[in-house]
Amino acid sequence: MQISGGVVLSGGINLAPGGSGGSSGGGYSFQGSNFGYVSGGGNATGTAALNNIQKFSFTSDSNGTDVADLVIAVTGSSGQTSSSFGYSSGGFKFSPNLRITTVQKFSFTDGTNASSVGDLTVGRQTSAGQSSSENGYATSGHNGSGTTNIIDKFPFASDGTATDVGDMTITDQNVAGQSSASHGYQTGGDSNPSEANRIEKFSFASDGNASNIGDITIAVQDTTGQSSTVSGYTSGGAPKFNPGFSNTIDKFPFASDSNATDVGDLTVSRRFTIGTSSTASGYNSGGNPHQNTIDKFPFASDGNATDVGDLNETTSKAAGSQY
Repeated sequence: MQISGGVVLSGGINLAPGGSGGSSGGGYSFQGSNFGYVSGGGNATGTAALNNIQKFSFTSDSNGTDVADLVIAVTGSSGQTSSSFGYSSGGFKFSPNLRITTVQKFSFTDGTNASSVGDLTVGRQTSAGQSSSENGYATSGHNGSGTTNIIDKFPFASDGTATDVGDMTITDQNVAGQSSASHGYQTGGDSNPSEANRIEKFSFASDGNASNIGDITIAVQDTTGQSSTVSGYTSGGAPKFNPGFSNTIDKFPFASDSNATDVGDLTVSRRFTIGTSSTASGYNSGGNPHQNTIDKFPFASDGNATDVGDLNETTSKAAGSQY
């Protein structure tokens, strides 16, 4: 459950960080204390989608393990996190080639395979995922005929179909998602190179459109996001105006609408990594060029990432969740 030092949640519950209340580790849906999860993604050659759900520890630096399977093997899905479940929403499946609407859910605690629990309003891939205490969100993405700006919301309390609750400021894909206690964020993208450095924000408290509130330091696509309690992060990706891949870790504040700053580097320049967040660190897993590396960088102080382990299987464009 998402909270932030005195934020009152639904039902009048007021918890401090690290409190109880069914949280996915530490009191925030967008952070975990125990494990990071990587679900689905593309294989090393990009010719097939994976159905495996991989898990790695936040409490000790170690390799990932394969713990369960998705219902549908999918790449380019977005990830969301409730207090008890991880989600993989939408994405692209092979044979037949199709951008799906399916929302897949798996338990953090019982080790069983995922189940199909609902649908997004439109089939799409490479959207961004955000999580409030009550709902999962999927923003932007490619629907097969073009990019979209739709903000979809689906409930955690009951399985069901998502609703279209607003629009991002532009249509986009290959974007990163971040979450604070009160807002969802989206950064980067590739639809319009001149706007691929934007930071967009929308409210969890009321349905509505996003606003453009600042810029990351470089225009970048194929990037990923992490969230501390006070800052959003954008890491890796493919720069729009330079060849190759990026290793930049950008940070922007949640407390004020402003630009990001460059606070460190990943160990390997890469795109399409999978972003997850513990209470203390941000993680980048996998990616392209073909990687199984798990990178970790600290939230408490700005600095470079360190290589802390390997995924069980090389993947990119997968969904990230945390518990």
